[in-house]
Amino acid sequence: MKFMKLGSKPDAFQADGKCIRYVTSDLSTDVIVNVAEVKFYLHKFPLLSRSNHLQKLVLKANEESSDEITIADFPGGPKAFEICAKFCYGMTVTLNAYNVVAARCAAEYLEMTEDVDRGNLIFKIEVFLNSSIFRSWKDSIIVLQTTKSLLPWSEDLKIVGRCIDSIASKTSVDPSNITWSYTYNRKLSAPNRMVQDDVKLQEKVESVPKDWWVEDICELDIDLYKRVMTAVKSKGRMDATVIGEALRTYAVRWLPDSVEALVADAHSWRNKLLVETVVYLLPSDKGVGCSCSFLLKLLKVAVLIRVNDSSWEDLVKRISLKFHEASVKDLLIPARSPQTTFYDVELVQCLVKRYLVHENFGPQLDVMKNELGCDDFVLGHGLLLNVGKLIDGYLAEIAHDPNLDLASFIDLSRSIPETARPIHDGLYKAIDLYLKEHPSLTKSERKKICGLMDVKKLTMEASMHAAQSELLPLRVVVQVLFFEQVRAAAGIQALNNNPGEVSHSTTNTDEEWDKNATANGDCNSLKKQMSQLKIKKDECQKNGKLTKKSSSKNSKTGIQLLPSRSRRIFDKLWVVGKGQSENRSSETSGSSQSPTSMVPGDTKSSGSSSRNRRHSVS
Repeated sequence: MKFMKLGSKPDAFQADGKCIRYVTSDLSTDVIVNVAEVKFYLHKFPLLSRSNHLQKLVLKANEESSDEITIADFPGGPKAFEICAKFCYGMTVTLNAYNVVAARCAAEYLEMTEDVDRGNLIFKIEVFLNSSIFRSWKDSIIVLQTTKSLLPWSEDLKIVGRCIDSIASKTSVDPSNITWSYTYNRKLSAPNRMVQDDVKLQEKVESVPKDWWVEDICELDIDLYKRVMTAVKSKGRMDATVIGEALRTYAVRWLPDSVEALVADAHSWRNKLLVETVVYLLPSDKGVGCSCSFLLKLLKVAVLIRVNDSSWEDLVKRISLKFHEASVKDLLIPARSPQTTFYDVELVQCLVKRYLVHENFGPQLDVMKNELGCDDFVLGHGLLLNVGKLIDGYLAEIAHDPNLDLASFIDLSRSIPETARPIHDGLYKAIDLYLKEHPSLTKSERKKICGLMDVKKLTMEASMHAAQSELLPLRVVVQVLFFEQVRAAAGIQALNNNPGEVSHSTTNTDEEWDKNATANGDCNSLKKQMSQLKIKKDECQKNGKLTKKSSSKNSKTGIQLLPSRSRRIFDKLWVVGKGQSENRSSETSGSSQSPTSMVPGDTKSSGSSSRNRRHSVS
C-alpha cells in the first residue's frame, strides 16, 4: 500500500475522553471547533494561515463575541478534521488509501487551496493521488470503496470517476505484462528452475489468467461494481467470456445459498438489485459470455425474488439461445403461487418453445435439411437430440410430483419435435414414474399418457421392462410384445441369410424393423413376417417346450426371449387381422401397426376377429 507523510513536527494532539481533543502547547488555545460530537481546543493562527473557510467562520464568531465555532456535516467527520488541523500545525500526518479521500474532501471543505498558502493540503493530496494511488491496482479499489461514505463530495471532486477509470484501464492490460499481485487469494508461483547434469532448463513460470482481476472487485458495493463493469465493457478490449466469469463470481460471492435468505425481508431488496444489475451487465452478445447453467441459476433466483419484467425477459431470451447446454438439475426451478406444483413447468415449456423458434426447428427436419447445408443440419440436429434427452430427464424428475396434472405432463412431452426422440426409453421411464406416482388415473388417462410413446422406438431393455409392467394398458403391452417378436424374427432371418453377420443383425434391429415392417406402409411385408413367426411358433409347440429350443439359438445369436408372463399374454392375443397391418392405434400414437386378438391357428373371418379383439382390449 502506498502512503505519504506530511509535516515534520511531532504529534502534539491529546485526548480527554472521547469528546475532547486539544494541543499541548505553552500557549493557551483561543478557539474551539465543534465537529460532530468532538470539541477541538486549538489556536487561531495556524488554522487561519491555511484555511480560507476557517477565516470566515472565525470572523463571524468574533462578530458574535464568541470563541466557539460549530461545523455541521463536515465531510469525513472528526478524524478528517484532525488530519487537516495537524497539517496546519506542521505535525506529521500519514496519508494512505484508507484516509486520503476523507482528507481530500475535508481540505476542499476548509478551502485549503494554493491561493491561501503555497503547497497547501489540496495540492499535496492531488499529487499523492495521481502519482501513487491511481497507479496502484489495490489502492484504487480501496479508495473507491471509501468514496461511498463521502458522497457527494467524492463524486464532485471526480475521485470516484478517476478510480473507476484507473481500475478499468488496468483490467485491459496484457496479462503477460502484469507484475503486481493480481488477486487477494492467488499468488504468482515462484519460478521453478530445473537443473539436470549442470544444464539449466527453461524456467517454468505460472502465467497470469485473463480473469485475474475478477475476485478483487467483488468487494465493491453493487452500484460501484456496476459502474466499474460498465467502464470495463465500454473499453471494448475484454472478452465476453471474462465478463461472464466476473459476473458469475460476483453473484456467487453475494447471493445467499438458501431460499429463506434470498426471500427474507431484510435482504430481498438487495438481492433483487444484485440480480437485476448482473442481468444488465451481461455481455451484449447473447450467445456467448455466460454458461446456460449460470443463467438458469440467475433465473431461479429471479423467480424467487420477483425481479422486474425486463430483467426476467432478458434472462429468458439468453437461456433460449443456449437451452441445449442446460442440465436437468438447472431446470428444477421452484414454482411460486398460485402454481401448486413443486417446479415451474410452465417456465420450462416457455424456454423450450422459444429455443425451437430461435433455432427454426419445425416438425419437418427434412425441409430444414434442404434449406441448410449438410454440416449445419447435422450440428443443429445434434443440439436438438440434446434437448430431447433434457426434456425426457426433466419429465422423469417432475413425474414424482403428485400435484402435476396430466395435461401439463403431456404438453411438455409434446413440446419438442419427434426427431428429438429417436429412442423413447427416456420418455417411457418418465411415463412409468408418473403412473406409479399417480395410481388414481383412469383407464382413458393411462391410455392417453401411453399414447405419447412409440413402442417400436424402445430398446430391447425398455421393451422387456414394459412387457412386464402392470401399470401399462393391455393394448400397449401387446404392441410391445408384437414389435419385439417382429424384431426378433428380423434378427433370425438375417442370421439365416448371412450367418457370418450375427453382430450386425442383432445390433441393428431397429433398422431391420423399419426396413421389413414399415417401409412405405407395406402390408404384405408385415403379413409375411407374421406367417413366418406363426410357423416357427407352431414348430416349437410341437416339441413341447418353446424356451428350450430357442435358448440354444439365443446363445448363438444374442436374441433375447420374452418373459414367460409376456409370452402368455402374447399367446392369447397373437394374430393379425385382415387389413389391420396399417391401422394406427388411437391410444398409442407411436405405433404404425396394432395386433388384434385371436387365438393362434384360428382361421375365422375378420368379423369374428373383430369381436374377439373387442373383448381383449383393456
